[in-house]
Amino acid sequence: MKDFNNIMEIQDFSFTYPKSQNPALRNVTLPIRENHITALIGPSGCGKSTLLRSMNRIHDIYKGCRYQGQIKLKAEDGTASDILDIQKENDFIKLRQKVGMIFQKPTPFPMSIYENIAYGLRISGIKSRYDIEEIVESSLREAALWDEVKDRLHQDARRLSGGQQQRLCIARVVALKPELMLLDEPTSALDPISTGAIEEMILQLKEHYSIAIVTHNMLQASRISDYTGFMYLGDLVEFNDTDTIFLSPEKEQTDRYITGKFG
Repeated sequence: MKDFNNIMEIQDFSFTYPKSQNPALRNVTLPIRENHITALIGPSGCGKSTLLRSMNRIHDIYKGCRYQGQIKLKAEDGTASDILDIQKENDFIKLRQKVGMIFQKPTPFPMSIYENIAYGLRISGIKSRYDIEEIVESSLREAALWDEVKDRLHQDARRLSGGQQQRLCIARVVALKPELMLLDEPTSALDPISTGAIEEMILQLKEHYSIAIVTHNMLQASRISDYTGFMYLGDLVEFNDTDTIFLSPEKEQTDRYITGKFG
């Protein structure tokens, strides 16, 4: 890995969906900075979510996806490996524990609040009840949810509000101590108050985690991200620190999108 301040480096990466002749992503090169928030913006269908989902190869639940290039993930010892080399099911599970994803629509499991977090911990090999209880509490605290649910941990998680469900999904990912968190429009289905709570939580999480977020909300990107990539029709048009992208972009196409001339 060229820059050890990057948790991930995407290099000349192209992606094609099964049965398609045209790549959905073309020659994307993008660093994901460690302990920073990187936002991906652009109009619908430009490849933002496709790129995000490539970062933990969740596309591979469907057969026939085609990758080119490299996506290198930094390990704890400072070395880096190309996640596109992964072939074994066990290794996919480990990857998705290291690179966790939160989706647009909250997806709590049909079980209790407690079990939503404990279930994944047991799968990862943690068996001690004491350890699980400790991690459940600490994860819910990190997701700013503990005080709201501590007296009803064994109630069905689906009874929570939309904003609470999304924070629970974030707690579920946080519990596994990922190296990178991927958020795919995590507030698009939420009201403004819940959106504000999620944004505040994301800003706190970057102290301990590296985060990449896809958002249609340019104000959100400008509020919470440190770096921003603008995508259009499968290309990464421009990547820079967020202030530069929003105040003095280098590319005319970026400026036109930021100023609302197209989208």
